[in-house]
Amino acid sequence: MPQTPQIPNFPAPDEITHLTVEQLSDLCGELRTYIIDALLIQGGHFAANLGVIELTVALLNQFDTQIHPVVWDVGHQCYPYKILTDRKNQFPQIRTFNGLSGFPKIAESSFDHFGTGHSSTSISAVMGMAVASQLQGKNMPHIAIIGDGALTGGMAFEALNNIINSKLNVIIILNDNNIGIDPNTGAINQHLVNNHEIQSFFEWYGLEYTGPLDGHNLNDLIEGFKKVKESHLPRILHIKTTKGKGYEPAEKEQTRWHSAPKYDKFQPEIPSPEKPKKWSDAFGQILLNNMRINERIIGISPAMISSCGMSPCLNEFPTRIFDVGISEQHALTFAAGAAKQGLLPVVNIYSTFLQRAYDQLIHDIALQNLPVLICIDRAGMVGEDGPTHHGVFDISFLLPIPNLTLFCPNSEDELQEAINWYLKNLRPCAIRYPRGNVPPKSENLLSTSENTSDSLPANTHLSTGTFLQPKANVPQSSEVTQTISQTNQNNVAIISCGNASNWITNSVISIGKIDHFHFNQIKPIEINTSLLNYKTIITIEDGVVIGGFGQWFKYFSETQYPNETSKINWIHKGIPDQFVPHGSPQELLNWLELDSESLIKLISTL
Repeated sequence: MPQTPQIPNFPAPDEITHLTVEQLSDLCGELRTYIIDALLIQGGHFAANLGVIELTVALLNQFDTQIHPVVWDVGHQCYPYKILTDRKNQFPQIRTFNGLSGFPKIAESSFDHFGTGHSSTSISAVMGMAVASQLQGKNMPHIAIIGDGALTGGMAFEALNNIINSKLNVIIILNDNNIGIDPNTGAINQHLVNNHEIQSFFEWYGLEYTGPLDGHNLNDLIEGFKKVKESHLPRILHIKTTKGKGYEPAEKEQTRWHSAPKYDKFQPEIPSPEKPKKWSDAFGQILLNNMRINERIIGISPAMISSCGMSPCLNEFPTRIFDVGISEQHALTFAAGAAKQGLLPVVNIYSTFLQRAYDQLIHDIALQNLPVLICIDRAGMVGEDGPTHHGVFDISFLLPIPNLTLFCPNSEDELQEAINWYLKNLRPCAIRYPRGNVPPKSENLLSTSENTSDSLPANTHLSTGTFLQPKANVPQSSEVTQTISQTNQNNVAIISCGNASNWITNSVISIGKIDHFHFNQIKPIEINTSLLNYKTIITIEDGVVIGGFGQWFKYFSETQYPNETSKINWIHKGIPDQFVPHGSPQELLNWLELDSESLIKLISTL
């Protein structure tokens, strides 16, 4: 693996204000080359950052962004800004444990005025900041940088609706590159190509309009910034950029190069050896298979068609797959309407973004008991993207919702079982699964797919748990109750769900002191009384402990069987009451003491 390139001697922000256009152009070239070389080795968000090099340099030339607040919407494109605002020496550690965040972060630098990671928040944030400045007797500009993809989000329009007649000193920079992660959809995308229409559109919202400008022409950008600096009323500067600018593969395949993997830039292509199947690919294939045999099924995604694995479905059934843009609330109510009229909507949404549509899930789907399937991708910890993208709250906020059935599969077979359950029962249903690769079928563990009438455990009901143990240790019996009674002399049981069940490795089980039970369906849940014969029950999950699976399991056990549970020592392991930082998955498990070594240490004390 090549070494990360040497960091050039980039100028400080106060020095950039004094550079000539020629010097600024040289800086852009040097910065673009460094980011390409660095990210093609260390990985990270790629194409979006190459598209804002000139914008960032011109911005720092014209504004003191330590004083004039700047908010980068979403934040994928903040790398050039971080490098040029006194963080160049930390850049090689971006997205690493204890290193720089991959998104703007208030605690990281005085140049980061507002943390982002989710879409369409920038205009609202700078409006609030501008009101504060206004009330404090200040009149400095407040800058929101938002892409045309993020502009499709409803929150951006709520802010625009509120900005008219506000007289706030707000500058909106529209970074128009015709793409988010996937190509943009909808009316905004269509109207942005018509300069007269888009000018009228923004002026209708009460904004002074300038543009469109070439976002890679420094002279145009600097003159545009000078013009918008003259006003103190809400205004918008519309610039056109190319995502992936300066790196030909990224310009040609912008979706593929949204993020760069770690690899050697001298290889002509991203290496593509046969790789393990990803959860998103497994979901996409299962959905496609079912769409082929059931024409009532439709797929819905809020601007994540490729990331969630739906691209093959879109290619084969273009009239039954709907990319609704960055509009999570709309996606769920749209699905509810479709379900009311007899369709079977399958919404795929990241766990962290489902948070944005909680009311629609309760009010429009669950309350009306409509058969919508919500497949929750990136559940649990997602690694280097950090706290803005970890999906650790979903179990706790889904469990209290009436009418909703919740699954947490730990294998492709269980994902298939959960989707089959939805198609058979036609009720509101959510299935959560993690980022990354589907675990291979273990030859050492008895998995759900191997449970037959002649094997152990004979537990075919999804809500009563599956006994997972090294095959050599599985007692030969035909009843799950007998299985438990024969093994629970260990006195300790681990009960887990979802991806957390895959953390309980053979090294933990093989210490010979525990039995392990995995639940795919966790709501509704059935408690087998034989599970309550253990002196200690440890629940383990990849979500928050407060209100999570473990406390849910304990509550139902104690409510239904108060006598059997009165002497059980309960230990709940999961995410504590704090935000989880960014880092590799293993680093985060170690930090949370959920790794094998920590669990073995815990069990050894019992």
